[in-house]
Amino acid sequence: MTRTAGYPMTNRPWLRALGRLALRVSGWRLVGEMPPIPKFVVAVAPPTSNWDFFVGLAAKLALALDAHWFGKDTLFRGPMGAFMRAIGGRPVRRDAAEGMVEAMAETIRSEPQFVLVITPEGTRKAVIQWRTGFYHIAEAADIPIVPVWFDWSRKEVGIGEPMRASGDLAADVAALQSRFRPEMAKNPDGFWSSHETNGQHVEIR
Repeated sequence: MTRTAGYPMTNRPWLRALGRLALRVSGWRLVGEMPPIPKFVVAVAPPTSNWDFFVGLAAKLALALDAHWFGKDTLFRGPMGAFMRAIGGRPVRRDAAEGMVEAMAETIRSEPQFVLVITPEGTRKAVIQWRTGFYHIAEAADIPIVPVWFDWSRKEVGIGEPMRASGDLAADVAALQSRFRPEMAKNPDGFWSSHETNGQHVEIR
């Protein structure tokens, strides 16, 4: 990782060039910029197709973004562990005494730079509401949330302005969701079916 005054970046120019080439050849472009801050949560939506992964990977490489994701610790055992870490994975114990949210937040707090990528929907299928673990992690770690969207109608990877958790879960999630539209999705039928949280949420434990 390269420590800069901006966001955490990798130091692999050839991978950045590859990501830019992949976006250009496939007709995609980046709109907006990652904030020049050392820590934040990236909330990516709407994930409705396996192709979203490849678009996201190309964008990550093009931005030279040093991003991470959390997975259960059993995924990091044996030979696969090194690979999981190489692609940004960080292990977390589901039975952590302080809870998963606090365990993830503590990992983020303990490092000088950290970008966590999460898909709030948690699946490519249509859901009624977002899982809000990403919100609780950002709130516990005291870092902002950056919305990122894959707009298939325009072939744009959009990067929104960072926002901080205010403590009003329903209002903050609604504000984030307002950045996304069904026509952005490659498969609009997989877009979440409600923009209302109705005060309900699912916590990561």
